[in-house]
Amino acid sequence: MGTSTGQDEAQREIARFLRRLQWAALGLGACWLLWLLAPVLTPFVCAALLGWLGDPLVDWLQAKGRSRNVAVTLVFTLMVLVVVLVALILVPLIESQIATLVSSLPRYRDWLLGVALPWFEQRSGLQLREWLDMDRAVEFLRGHWQGASGVATTVLGYVSRSGFAVFGWVANVLLIPIITFYFLRDWDLLVARVQSIVPRDHVATINRLARESSDVLGGFLRGQLLVMIVLGVLYGLGLWAVGLDLGILIGIIAGLLTFVPYLGPASGVVLGVLAALFQYGDWKHVAGVLAVFGIGQVIESYWLTPKLVGDRIGLHPVAVIFAVLAGGQLFGFLGMLLALPLAAVSNVLLRYAHERYTQSHLYAGERPAILLDGFIDKDVAEEPSNSTDS
Repeated sequence: MGTSTGQDEAQREIARFLRRLQWAALGLGACWLLWLLAPVLTPFVCAALLGWLGDPLVDWLQAKGRSRNVAVTLVFTLMVLVVVLVALILVPLIESQIATLVSSLPRYRDWLLGVALPWFEQRSGLQLREWLDMDRAVEFLRGHWQGASGVATTVLGYVSRSGFAVFGWVANVLLIPIITFYFLRDWDLLVARVQSIVPRDHVATINRLARESSDVLGGFLRGQLLVMIVLGVLYGLGLWAVGLDLGILIGIIAGLLTFVPYLGPASGVVLGVLAALFQYGDWKHVAGVLAVFGIGQVIESYWLTPKLVGDRIGLHPVAVIFAVLAGGQLFGFLGMLLALPLAAVSNVLLRYAHERYTQSHLYAGERPAILLDGFIDKDVAEEPSNSTDS
């Protein structure tokens, strides 16, 4: 009898191990397939994110009495109008800022060679200007012509292939609105089909985790998008008021990079300080740049982020940075798109695992003290005092 029970237990353990092995193999296969199809999947992931963000508004319009098709058409039209409006506002601004940057490059070069490098060489003892001399650069290339020709061949090969890459990017951009419309129209149907294949014993748990993940990620993305817009406008107008010719461009870059914690303000401060030194060469405008970003950080920390984002994703900023960089390294732009959704879902799953652990016998022992509405089991609570008295 005992032998039979032991064999059954061993068979269950082997079956459990094989199931885990199958899930691990399936996960590795999915990651490998994702890596192979990353260029193709990018427009679908972008469209899915847009469809998921727009679905609550579609559902709200449906609740107001409009049909699904009418609601989808209205939301899709609103999305297109927002994109067109942003393009009409930003494209001329960015174009003028880039033209200003190009026209200012000779002035920046003169400041670098005439002011910054002599100051640095005087204090460090290094001689850097000779390496920036054009005659020395030509002599260096002549002495290493074989390596230079190899590099040139590689660059030309990349340029010849870049035409296909540009064509692929254009095709992806054109596909995004089309796929977004279908995702908006069929989102509830897709969710229902996914729900139908979930094992019946786990429907309630999966629904709860999916709802929490959607709430966490949706709140974070919508709030972070508003923070990026507000900070981009604030930085751009502030640097423009300081007098920087490239203030709007630097503000836009800093606002966009705010999506990655600490990277946005750090890059904005560096670019703003360099632009102030290049353009004016005094510390008064550098102080103005620092004041703009200091005020922006105070507004973000004490008002924007608490009000618009809060702690909805529940991840440490370092974890967010790691997720974005790791996703980009593994799967390119697609990995950066998927990094925060996967991080949010993982965080919800970890909270659920922690909740299950704290309710298990492994954590609480055989007689866990259960706290219900401020009431603690007296027998359990008195056990430590009794043991101390003895």
